[in-house]
Amino acid sequence: MQNTQATPTQPPFSVTARKWMAENAIYVVLVFLIIGIAAQDINFLSPNNFRNILINISTRVIIALGAGAILITGGVDLSAGRIVGLAAVLSASMLQTPEYSRRFFPDLPQLPLIIPILIPLIISLILGIVNGGIIARLNVPPFITTLGMTVIVYGMNSIYFDLPPNSSQPIGGLRPDFTNIGTGFIGPNGPFSLPYIVIIAVIVSVITWVLFNQTTFGKNMYAIGGNREAAKVSGINVGLNLIGIYAFAGALYGLAGVLEAARTGGATNNYGNSYELDAIAACVVGGVSTSGGIGTVPGILAGVVIFGVINYGLTFIGVNPYWQQIIKGVIIVGAVAFDIAKYHRKK
Repeated sequence: MQNTQATPTQPPFSVTARKWMAENAIYVVLVFLIIGIAAQDINFLSPNNFRNILINISTRVIIALGAGAILITGGVDLSAGRIVGLAAVLSASMLQTPEYSRRFFPDLPQLPLIIPILIPLIISLILGIVNGGIIARLNVPPFITTLGMTVIVYGMNSIYFDLPPNSSQPIGGLRPDFTNIGTGFIGPNGPFSLPYIVIIAVIVSVITWVLFNQTTFGKNMYAIGGNREAAKVSGINVGLNLIGIYAFAGALYGLAGVLEAARTGGATNNYGNSYELDAIAACVVGGVSTSGGIGTVPGILAGVVIFGVINYGLTFIGVNPYWQQIIKGVIIVGAVAFDIAKYHRKK
């Protein structure tokens, strides 16, 4: 008797390949970017160069994770960079060595390291709560809210930075136990040693992945970004969740600012300028939808790495910095166009 059971048909190879490329384009771009730079100078592939890239992008990873959470809700945060700068100045001002000639607080006793780290984190978290509260309770668009917060925070930071006896001088002479967080490492000094700042960025990334994928907080975040009205109907407290998401992002910006001060050994009120644009660009390139509801931690990390490779790698092979800006701009526009095309296809 003939078997009449239908056999499931496999999609053509070309369709499967296009689908795979659409889902993994960011990683393909990263591989080709590394190959292209290495073709110009094979020394780029040295372990020491990759270690330097990881150190340089560690704070950018933390900022991008916060910015990515907000983009997933369908919002945007333009205040990230200035909050980073405020946290850097606050922590640096309290962590100068006693013998430094231009101390921000000449009579301040040496504080336990945790205090000057926690204070900027708490203040940054509060600023995030304010952002979220204005957006959730007053219905002010995220773009306007965070743009206003950008100006406010920069003004606050500049007033603090200009206090006597500092009077707007770059803050330096930071304590070794603090700068060691940004420049120290586990193991003997070499290309395979593990920098503390990279370890911190990895830990933050893992925690963020868990929050995004394994908690109600993360599920609500994606639901709000996918369809805010549907999220309300399903019983999600959209306002409270938005405040929590912006608070989470603010805390990450504060941590990044503290680490940036530790990495560079100082701070000024211009620290963090335009960092939010780099973070948003990395998120978009990494597959976070500008329409909300879509985005992953691995994608965000890949986006940050791509821009890290562009900045470090193209400088390594001597590409004019102005050309680097053009290349970055083309990648950003291409990623957004690709995202919009996918959104329209789904509709």
